[in-house]
Amino acid sequence: MIIAHDLGTTGDKASLHHDDGRLVAAATVRYGTRFAAGGVAEQDPADWERAVATATRRLLADTGTDPAAVRAVSFSGQMMGAVLLDAAYRPVRPALIWADHRSSAQAARLAAEIGAETAYRLLGHQIHPTYSLTKILWVREHEPETFARVAHVCLAKDYVVQRLTGRLVTDPSDASSTNAYDQRAGRWSERMLGAAGLDPALFPEIVPATTVVGELSAASAEAVGLRPGTPVVLGGGDGPLAALGAGVIGPEDGAYTYLGSSSWVSLSAAEPLLDPAMRTMTFDHVVPGRYVPTATMQTGGASLEWVADLLRPDRGEGRFDDLTRAAADADTTGLYFLPHLLGERSPYWNASARGVFLGLARHHGQAEMTRAVLEGVAFNLHTCVQAFREAGHPVDRVDAIGGGASSDLWLQILADTWGATVRRRRIGEEANSLGAAVTAAVGVGLVPGFEVARDLSEITAEFTPDPARHAEYQRRHASFLDAYQRLESWFERENG
Repeated sequence: MIIAHDLGTTGDKASLHHDDGRLVAAATVRYGTRFAAGGVAEQDPADWERAVATATRRLLADTGTDPAAVRAVSFSGQMMGAVLLDAAYRPVRPALIWADHRSSAQAARLAAEIGAETAYRLLGHQIHPTYSLTKILWVREHEPETFARVAHVCLAKDYVVQRLTGRLVTDPSDASSTNAYDQRAGRWSERMLGAAGLDPALFPEIVPATTVVGELSAASAEAVGLRPGTPVVLGGGDGPLAALGAGVIGPEDGAYTYLGSSSWVSLSAAEPLLDPAMRTMTFDHVVPGRYVPTATMQTGGASLEWVADLLRPDRGEGRFDDLTRAAADADTTGLYFLPHLLGERSPYWNASARGVFLGLARHHGQAEMTRAVLEGVAFNLHTCVQAFREAGHPVDRVDAIGGGASSDLWLQILADTWGATVRRRRIGEEANSLGAAVTAAVGVGLVPGFEVARDLSEITAEFTPDPARHAEYQRRHASFLDAYQRLESWFERENG
């Protein structure tokens, strides 16, 4: 058996797999996030540790699995955050997660010094407060006493791996999400760290995602309920591992979309993709020699969760189904939602952007507002799909994973908006941990290569675009873009 953990935004999604990667069971242990005005989004790293221990024990108990049968543990983790540790690898403050965007001023200064286009070619990403580097600079400027204690900086999965093994490292996929990584050279960027005034020694050694970092110590094995000496394979960032879990290994595998808290459209490529308009970004894949061009929006599934919290504050288990069922027949003509609740990455890279309902009328209710949210996410991702198409990457078929992929209505809206066939894969919320499990299996020699992932998640449903609805959504997408463009200066004035 293999146990894989996906340290996401809302919790640890842990899964138990056969040694060939096939899913046996899954368990989720949730943890909280502190959101506050000014762009604050923080989590306690100790919550990640507790969630990993609880989820592991739950999987073993629920399946009756002997701990001796577990051949490896591996990790997928939320990317772009900043976990700041002292010399003893203890957190000096809560982690600033990807959604924290209070470092806009630091990002603007760094971009002005390096040059936006130069940075994009170097990093595969724009300089932006979403990424780790400017978060570190914010702490240095605003919490100097805290920063004076910082000896190490890492990502979420790296921290948990260190706690389990005693060794701190990272992999290229997570390194490529920091704004501090020279993508072509495959190492920490001297230019970026020099401009930021940061010691490269703060950052971990970069090793392949398949690296066996170490073995569970006696203390960590006791905490998680496994045997001492169980190998721990590093794993990677959740985006590239989601690609692997969706069977997207090489360019021939097409595109996929992830409908989680943040949402994205992505594919695999042999080279980084540099969009002339800089709408997209490129991560390193966990598969050596491959890259993952991606267009990520901040609040995809989180937009649906937000509106459900407002419209159905009872938080009943069936609230999403109830809302989307009613939204199926709703008329949203003239009603739009801009889904920028946490600022925005692709396609605008504007931390000042905000969520907006436009065109609300007295007759609009829960059904219309819910559908407008689903359409707003589809419209925003459509701009991203267009960027790939303009770069010469056809997007005619997109495989959908993540919690939002369980909605027939949403997948049909995506197909109609994009003019592409959208297919649901059986592995939805467990795609990230499936990718981590395959990485572990490769790392400890249980399978010959990453290609086994292609056969581990079959297609369970297919949604084809309706030509008439696609034409209507094309017209409405233009109005959606116009709405943002008209509000952009207002966003900057009010939130800049």
